[in-house]
This record gives sequence, C-alpha cells and structure tokens, in this order.
Amino acid sequence: MGLDQDTIAQHDGSGLMDHDPQSASDAWGGLEALPGHPLMWVLILSELVVFGAFLLTFSAARIGDPAGFANDQLHLDRVMGGINTLVLLTSGLLAVFAVRAIKKDAVLQCRAWLAGTAALGIVFLIVKLIEYGTKIDVGIGLETSTFFTLYYLITGFHALHVVMGLGVLGIVAIWPNLTNIETGTAFWHMIDMVWVLVFPVIYLLR
Repeated sequence: MGLDQDTIAQHDGSGLMDHDPQSASDAWGGLEALPGHPLMWVLILSELVVFGAFLLTFSAARIGDPAGFANDQLHLDRVMGGINTLVLLTSGLLAVFAVRAIKKDAVLQCRAWLAGTAALGIVFLIVKLIEYGTKIDVGIGLETSTFFTLYYLITGFHALHVVMGLGVLGIVAIWPNLTNIETGTAFWHMIDMVWVLVFPVIYLLR
C-alpha cells in the first residue's frame, strides 16, 4: 500500500498552514510588514481610533460654543504645551537611535537611548502635573466647563499612555532584541504622534 502525495505532505509538515507566508500575511492583514510585533500595531490602531474620537468630540463641542471655548483656551499655558511638544518629539528621536543601536547589536547603547527616551517622558509628566496644578490653584477643574472637562479627559488619557509607555520601554530594555525594541518604540511613537495632534487642536486652534 502506498501513500498519496497529500498524506505524505500532512506527515512531513510541508502542507501545514503556518509554513505558508501568504496565510501568515492574511492572519495579520499585512501588519507583520511593520516594525515590531503585529499585535502592538493592532493596539496602536485601536488607540488612535479612541484619540481620534476624543478630538472629534472636542472639535464638535467647540463648534457649538466657539466663544466659550475661545475664552477658556486663554487659560491654557501654550509655553508649557510647546515645551512638552519639543520634549516628546526629542524623546521620539532618541527612540529611533535605540532601534539603530540594537540593529548593530549595541545593547548598552540601546538601553542608554531608551533611558533617555524614558527620562524625557518623565519630564513631560512633570510639566503636565505643574500645568494641572496651576489650573487647580485658580479653581479650574474638571467641572468648570465643557472645554476643561474635555481638556482634562483628553490630556489625562494621553498622560496615562505616557505612563504605560514608560512601562513598555522598561520591559523591552530588559529583553533588548530587535523585535522587542521595535515594538516598544512603535508604541512610544504613537504617544508622540497623538500629542502632536492634541497640542494644536486644544491649545492653538480657534
């Protein structure tokens, strides 16, 4: 008795789906072509949708009360917002250097760049806390107006992601291979990109 070719393929593993590059590509919808783990990109895309919904809500509310939003916006500190923008953009650059270092198998350099990235993330949080404190000191809180309700929710949600990003950077620094570093820095770049959208929408546009 002989075995047909399909049976042989099943036994030697040549017919398994996980050996089919096209099948793997279909499973992630092409996300595996991006740097890092595809699952992180699923998270990033979902987070971008959430932040996009927040900013659309803010913009719609401003259309409903342009005068009130313009007046409340005067209480924001554009200098602090601008400083934090530069801080996060610089941290993103350091994250790029971390990826370049791990591609050269320079683990210590990679960790140093990640540490610099994280340090700037902490600076961002400190500046944000100072900004919150100055508003709370003059009685501007979450329930002051629709503008400030959305301001605290959006910027607070972003700050929470900065904290999460610090944790991610710490984890990938412990196991610094290329996939891990690209995964962690991809999340950090998402944080940068979101703030680059949040800053002008909330602080600058009228």
